[in-house]
Amino acid sequence: MLKKILVANRGEIAVQIIRAVHDMGITAVAIYSEADKDSLFVKLADETVCIGKSSSDESYLNMIGIINVANLTGCDAVHPGYGFLSENAEFAKLCEECSLKFIGPKYKTISLMGDKSKARKKMSDIGVPVIPGSDGAVTSKLEAKQIAKKIGFPVLLKSAMGGGGKGIRKVDCLEDLESAFYEAQQESIASYNNDEIYIEKLICNAKHIEMQVLADNYGNIVYLPERDCSIQRNHQKVIEESPCLMVSPEERASLGKIVSQATKEISYVNTGTYEFLMDRDHNFYFIEMNTRIQVEYTVTESITGFELIKMQIMIADGEVLPIKQKDVLIKGYSLECRLNAEDVEKNFSPQPGSIKKLFFPTGTLGVRVDSGIIQGSVVPPYYDSMVAKIVVCLNNKADAINKMTRVLKEITIDGIKTNREFLKFLVNTNEFKSGNFDTNFIEKNMNHWRGEYNDKPK
Repeated sequence: MLKKILVANRGEIAVQIIRAVHDMGITAVAIYSEADKDSLFVKLADETVCIGKSSSDESYLNMIGIINVANLTGCDAVHPGYGFLSENAEFAKLCEECSLKFIGPKYKTISLMGDKSKARKKMSDIGVPVIPGSDGAVTSKLEAKQIAKKIGFPVLLKSAMGGGGKGIRKVDCLEDLESAFYEAQQESIASYNNDEIYIEKLICNAKHIEMQVLADNYGNIVYLPERDCSIQRNHQKVIEESPCLMVSPEERASLGKIVSQATKEISYVNTGTYEFLMDRDHNFYFIEMNTRIQVEYTVTESITGFELIKMQIMIADGEVLPIKQKDVLIKGYSLECRLNAEDVEKNFSPQPGSIKKLFFPTGTLGVRVDSGIIQGSVVPPYYDSMVAKIVVCLNNKADAINKMTRVLKEITIDGIKTNREFLKFLVNTNEFKSGNFDTNFIEKNMNHWRGEYNDKPK
């Protein structure tokens, strides 16, 4: 039985992991950077250790330092959360070699699915539909041109090690491919120290649909209701909902069968998420797999009633998955908005600063706020700009939108700018209400937003 877990992350996900650990009667150890010394997750942990300076490279990405802290504090396991080292196969292997349970899949699985081009080939080999494109990494600009001509423009150039929208370039014509290939390669090197690029046909007017699975060490696999994550900006998700109004029960079951079989084929253990594009004819194409808990796991928790971080810990501790597929029911409709410290009118530029006044309107039916900030917190400039996830789960979408609008209106955050007004605008558009939107939704609505914003009294 696990007795002490090191939380190798920060912000709201560190808060949620610590809370789950405490609920299970386990001790939580938090590492923190100099910039996070007064953060909420540091206050909640049983033991804390400063891991390094504010820069991620010198703190939350310091693998050897984190392993040393885990060993020195007597931890049994490490929970990586999302981002940082959560999909780093080398870190997962180090944990295993140092007799620490890595709360996630095995390092070999992370290595396989973390390389997007290899993952794509593996899925294709086992019968999962994939987007037309290269068979593995593209080795040269000439090869990229040949494949692009074959599959037709527009295409996407993508980093083999990509994630979070980095290392992706849209190419509309042959003349632009060479410069885009260079840019994608350089961003991939800067972000992942890897220059491998693969190429895919761009599926226009598509929805971004993902399905999360849970799998234990004994072959038990359960898939959870799909999430619609189509509302994105620069491939970064902004709003998520579950279930998707455009996915039928039959399509959900079919997709669930596909991901369950894929999970079995790659011997996957713990939680992971398969991401797909759904075209206008409701064909599903595999994009990638995230081998970790995701930011939007809270949407799924809300409509299923399952506590997914706790299940991650149980699986890592060798327990049998406590649920079966028949236990997975869709209980209403769940909507999540990511509240970011950013200035929408200045091209979504990050807005670090001190929180002088803070109020989240919790304590009402169907409302959940996951945040790593409290009044007096400092939002540092070194990390992701998300400060809270606002989740509303009710019987139907119309009621959830009304309540989300009210909750967003009541939120008070003085000291930094946020995208609150923008979120209110997005969820109240006719397209969002009807479910008739795709991954270009924000781009299509920016002029409408600017018109409304500029007409409002300042």
